[in-house]
Amino acid sequence: MAKLEKRLNGDFDSVLKRLDATIISGGMSADLEDSSDFACEGVRCAVRVYERSTWTGGNRLSMTMTLFGDGSDLYLSAITSGGSNAAFYKMNTIGEDAFLGALQGAI
Repeated sequence: MAKLEKRLNGDFDSVLKRLDATIISGGMSADLEDSSDFACEGVRCAVRVYERSTWTGGNRLSMTMTLFGDGSDLYLSAITSGGSNAAFYKMNTIGEDAFLGALQGAI
């Protein structure tokens, strides 16, 4: 599992659109599996779940991204999972780190 947490500043919709486009274009097998959006009294939250195949693990892995915003103050949390095919412990997290790396580059 790999995790990225970061405070950002900017327009919520623009940042969300850029991050989404970066993840989707980051690999030919990457796609948006599902999403959820919520707003209350000006505070917004967007949750996205992406999935892609991993060549090194021979399976699929996912990334859950949450963008939380209060005006231009934003908080991003992204967590990857599923990049290893070991039964009892993670042997290979290269795919998870690479998936998250595309997001880090966009920030």
